[in-house]
Amino acid sequence: MGPDWRLVVPWVVLAAMVAILPFYLASGLVAPLWAVVGLLLCWAALAYLVVRWRRSHPFGVLVLPVVAIGWWFLVISAGEAWLGWTA
Repeated sequence: MGPDWRLVVPWVVLAAMVAILPFYLASGLVAPLWAVVGLLLCWAALAYLVVRWRRSHPFGVLVLPVVAIGWWFLVISAGEAWLGWTA
């Protein structure tokens, strides 16, 4: 019998969230401190959702790393375009 994917998927998603964390931490090279703190709070909220939803939405958590990287890219791109953030 194979693995129970409802138990495996949330751990894989949590590993993906940890893999995305360096992007959020390195944002300080481009963004001001207030933006980095805001991004880290968003990342923490998404990581919390992974832990919170792991039993009730075991396959729904798959979207959270995609949201995390998309949100990071959107914030950094908008900051560069409209607020003049540069490396």
